[in-house]
Amino acid sequence: MPHAAATGSRPGAGRRLELELGSPPKLMGVLNVTPDSFSDGGLWLDPTAAIERGLAMLRAGADLLDLGAESTRPGGGVYGAGAAEVSVEDELERLIPVLRELRRLTDVPLSVDTRRAAVAEAALAEGADLINDVSALADPRMASVVAEHGCAIVLMHSRGELANMQRGIHFKDLLTEVADELRDRAAGAVAAGIDRRRIVLDPGIGFGKTVEHNLTLLRHLDRLAALGFPLLVGASRKSFIGAVAEAAPKERLGGSLAAAAWAAQHRIAILRVHDVAATHQFLAVWRAIENAEGGA
Repeated sequence: MPHAAATGSRPGAGRRLELELGSPPKLMGVLNVTPDSFSDGGLWLDPTAAIERGLAMLRAGADLLDLGAESTRPGGGVYGAGAAEVSVEDELERLIPVLRELRRLTDVPLSVDTRRAAVAEAALAEGADLINDVSALADPRMASVVAEHGCAIVLMHSRGELANMQRGIHFKDLLTEVADELRDRAAGAVAAGIDRRRIVLDPGIGFGKTVEHNLTLLRHLDRLAALGFPLLVGASRKSFIGAVAEAAPKERLGGSLAAAAWAAQHRIAILRVHDVAATHQFLAVWRAIENAEGGA
């Protein structure tokens, strides 16, 4: 079974978090401590609210949390200019109080969604277990920071800069190109000293892709699974659901569950979701039906 080990570095913890990844998928609850994320920006910017939100998602069935303090809403498409870039200082100011308190209150794996090595380094020092890097090691120091801490990392596929990646999208062979580029990123991570067993790949739904590209990637997740790494899928509330179903971000639960069901059926390792309770219940009933062997 594919797996990724997540090493905790909380001072004095003296323990290693091991996150076994396979089937059924682990639920990663999205916790955006930002003012401008596409579906819940501003809701959890206050640290106290964010901490309670994180704990509520754990009670609702999340297996791990993904804390993000910089919106990575891509520009050039439905989100216009995309998210404004924030300084490292601002990102840390939003992130660290929430991460520190959640680390004190829970031993579940905590992921930090960041593109910056400086933020990753500070977060790992505070006890984060996983770095979720949408830029797939674009920061030249990120690989060495992750390798030094021995933590798990998510490498997401995208092309171009966040500010304009939804413009001029072009693939000659979508599935082959995404698979090849993810393979190259993983190989670069291993060459930089990151343990292959601690690498998770993400097709990057919504990042430099059209609606049809997103649907095709989900339809053919098996092609990416063949790379031999656990996969993370983050389709929750994404704009392709709105395009198919004509729904605003907070009205995309049904579409998000459809994407989650498809991904779970194809043995995805991690589902990154906003609506933890609904997804947890949906998958629990799905599995119960799947495993039913008849009755009296």
